[in-house]
Amino acid sequence: MTLRRLSLFLQHLVVPVALLLAFGLWSAQAEDFFFPPLTEIVRVFADNWLFDRVGSDLVPSVLRLLAGYSISIVGGVTFGVLFGMSRILRTAFDPVVQFLRALPAPALIPFAMLVFGTDNSSKVFIIVLGTMWPILLNTLDGVRGVEEEQLDMARAYRIPTSARLRHIILPAASPRIFAGMRTSLGIGIILMVVSEMVASRDGIGYFVLQSQRSFEIPAMWGGVILLGLLGLTLSWIFVRVEDRVLRWHRGANGLLPESAQKPKNPKNPGGAARKNVPEVNDA
Repeated sequence: MTLRRLSLFLQHLVVPVALLLAFGLWSAQAEDFFFPPLTEIVRVFADNWLFDRVGSDLVPSVLRLLAGYSISIVGGVTFGVLFGMSRILRTAFDPVVQFLRALPAPALIPFAMLVFGTDNSSKVFIIVLGTMWPILLNTLDGVRGVEEEQLDMARAYRIPTSARLRHIILPAASPRIFAGMRTSLGIGIILMVVSEMVASRDGIGYFVLQSQRSFEIPAMWGGVILLGLLGLTLSWIFVRVEDRVLRWHRGANGLLPESAQKPKNPKNPGGAARKNVPEVNDA
């Protein structure tokens, strides 16, 4: 199993390493002002993001993203469950949801600045405005996709609504909820950067824009690389959490690796036919 994991890890590194080598060789002899040598980008990246700007730019950006993303999860799941369980609410609020979902979140940055000012509140508002809808709509579809037989059985046994929601509806809808959350994570990173490029005093987006304006091209590319690494790290963490939370779902659908699937009978692995079972002869 260790060799297999090592092999998969190396396979993930093949293309990124090849691209870095290709860009490094090309940039070393290109002598292009807008594409500095990779060694220079790495040096400036280390100077900025290993020590100096972690607290002043990286931490504020991550906190804004996590705040907006957390609010979107709570709001999206809550309203998605309500709309999914109530046809009246779903029908009444559908025009409003579709209208707000169609609005580009960056277009409301001036409005956010007028209402919330230029501090963190306006940036969190923009992140929430763009990331809530995939979670809400996926939650709604997941709730509506619960098998009607399960709900009828719960009603027949007079199971309370809270228990029905906790033990039937949310588990059944959780794969769709996590799909919406994963989509919203990428949108949140984009909106974090965009919101920090307008009337901001810190953050990764602010740093990238200021580096471009002052023609510090290696620093600008270093900020872009940091955004990619941040997205990669958050995506990796999200996948690990999703795998753990939805392990039951993957196991039920046969999506777990064979080593993770425990046979029901340790003495009879693989579900082989039982021995010494008497045959029934037709009369």
